[in-house]
Amino acid sequence: MKTIAVLTGDIVSSRSKLANEWQPVLTRILNQYGKEPTDWEIFRGDSFQIRVAPEHALNVAIHIKAGMKQVPPLDVRIAVGVGSGEHTANKITSSTGSAFILSGECFDALKKQTMGIATGSKKLDEVLNLMLSLAALTIDNWSPTVAEVVKMAIEHPAMNQEGIASKMGKSQSSISEALKRGGFDAVMRMEHFYRKQIGSV
Repeated sequence: MKTIAVLTGDIVSSRSKLANEWQPVLTRILNQYGKEPTDWEIFRGDSFQIRVAPEHALNVAIHIKAGMKQVPPLDVRIAVGVGSGEHTANKITSSTGSAFILSGECFDALKKQTMGIATGSKKLDEVLNLMLSLAALTIDNWSPTVAEVVKMAIEHPAMNQEGIASKMGKSQSSISEALKRGGFDAVMRMEHFYRKQIGSV
């Protein structure tokens, strides 16, 4: 049975903004990873679910986070569940499997944290969630400027700072400063560690 990752999330403070101020941003990001409604769906106005390959899940979560942090005071809560996808329906919200169950349970358990991971391995979950809670100290405080640069860096992984600067019409030093303030290198090291661990699940 194929192992998949399911991200379940909702937009924090969504009522403070009109949907057309943030929904196109979210839709553009989700469209980069699959098709609606088989791979992703926005439901109940401000909730969403997306299915991706397990190794990409944390990168996708960080990408969505960067997108939403560009529209203050919005934020996002995301739970990643890694497991099986037993039944694939036409709509992701009707699909079943342990990945969906783990993602839903992990989401319900999110209290103060804005990101969580459930893989079914207690030991691995403990390590990954501890790392996420430490990373959140930085990620949850990204300014719109930092979030915009991080989003661009995630969308163009092969591009250097000069390339990002020219694409965004900014100076290379301002890009460097934003990535530093956003703890981008450390966040990406965590993402690579997750990728390595998930490959052995």
